Amino acid sequence: MRKLGLIGGMSWVSTGIYYERINRLVQKRSAPMASAPLLIESLDFCELYGLQDDKDWKRAAGVLGRSAKRLEDAGAKALIIGANSMHKLYDEVAAQVDIPILHIAEHVGLALKAAGHKNAALLGTRNVMTESFYRKRLVSHGIDLLPPNMKNVETLNRIIYDELMVGKVTRDAERQLRTIITTKAQDGADSIVLACTELDLIVDVDANVLPVFDSTRIHCQAAADWILEQELVD
Repeated sequence: MRKLGLIGGMSWVSTGIYYERINRLVQKRSAPMASAPLLIESLDFCELYGLQDDKDWKRAAGVLGRSAKRLEDAGAKALIIGANSMHKLYDEVAAQVDIPILHIAEHVGLALKAAGHKNAALLGTRNVMTESFYRKRLVSHGIDLLPPNMKNVETLNRIIYDELMVGKVTRDAERQLRTIITTKAQDGADSIVLACTELDLIVDVDANVLPVFDSTRIHCQAAADWILEQELVD
């Protein structure tokens, strides 16, 4: 198996989900006692929370880039970033290492396309829902995206940062997500993309009014696929 590096801590809840899911996938496909060969650097999210202007994001790119380089130097042969929103910095981070980084939105787009969906609703943090860095990856695979409803944007942003990222799960949040997804179905969406690593804590991915594509599950599957793919030998 190949060694994968995970840049985590954004949030620690998300990193725990990644670790468990990747290991379960590797165990299922490899051997009962198998564990995924992972290198994890869990960053302090206090340094990466509430980024506003270009100066903030430039500083964050440096933090993630240095983390990526440390993981590469420690022996990782590829990387994943365990946060949808931080993929805004994908190009800047990728430029600081010589190993591939598995882009979460790229794999989500491939999954939507393979399943034949063409009109999705994107749910996540404010920057994921409203900026182009994530949306354009899905559009490049022929996926049309419903425009963001700004009331929903603020509701989701609050739930994610104030509750889920600190490990708080409430029935009220679950009800609000069900309402949002039902409304998206009425608006014409044929699928939902959970573009926040913690959202599946309050969304039943397997039983909903629309097919739900959980970015975390998809990213973990891509990670396990990469780990288990036999390395080419000259």
